[in-house]
Amino acid sequence: MTKNTGNQGQDTKSQDTESQDQQRRPSALENLKPLLIDVALPLGSYYVFKEAFGMSTFAALAWSSVGPALRTAWSLVRERSANGLALLILTVNVVGLALSFVAGDPRLMLAKDGAVSSTVALGILVSVALGRPMMTEGMKPFLVKGDSAREGAWQRLTSGAAAGSADFRRKERAFSLVWGMALLIECVARVVGAYTIPVDTMVWLGGVLMAVVMVVTFVVSGAVAAGPMARMLCEEATAKPGEPAEPAEPAEFAESTEPIGAAAQDGRTALAAAA
Repeated sequence: MTKNTGNQGQDTKSQDTESQDQQRRPSALENLKPLLIDVALPLGSYYVFKEAFGMSTFAALAWSSVGPALRTAWSLVRERSANGLALLILTVNVVGLALSFVAGDPRLMLAKDGAVSSTVALGILVSVALGRPMMTEGMKPFLVKGDSAREGAWQRLTSGAAAGSADFRRKERAFSLVWGMALLIECVARVVGAYTIPVDTMVWLGGVLMAVVMVVTFVVSGAVAAGPMARMLCEEATAKPGEPAEPAEPAEFAESTEPIGAAAQDGRTALAAAA
């Protein structure tokens, strides 16, 4: 009686591979860690210091800047590069600290909120110009979704190892560019409104303006960049290793018809000679 040990060995190997993939697969929490540490934590701590502990705006901004400052310093020392999100939040807090001394003119108080948007916008646009689009860190977790195959596809597409890398990186820059331009426009609109619209109206209109800009930017950036990037990511994740970029059928068809073409040419030559 013959035992089919080959299939059992293959099954065991595939199970081991799947278990290793599951162990290597980052969780959703791990993918969201940059956003939680670099954005949610400093912003949340600001409101905790201000509302729960009754600190002044200046003190709350100062204490909530400690985390981003340490993250930025750690990245510079360990990775020899600045942590984009942490540096951006730190810059916004520094601008907020400087503007916390602004008082008196109510229109100037309304316009100063635009300075924060402009700081974020300029930071994003500079990161695009430097080839390190800042919004990527916030977008990646939502596209990768903690999937190891998608994570591998992302690495190949961003490193240039995949066929669609150039297009993928263009979309990546476009995503940050859309957000940078949207926030810059919001800043200009807020400043213009502060000095042309009645103060009482601008107080509530500023929040409405920000909400509208956010919604429109989400839609536009999704259509222009995030949506196509998600499709390219899925295609790269499901592609077989070593799979050719172009289908092989046309080449095979050409090879198979080459002898027929040669025979036909020989036949035409023979007919011409006979005539």
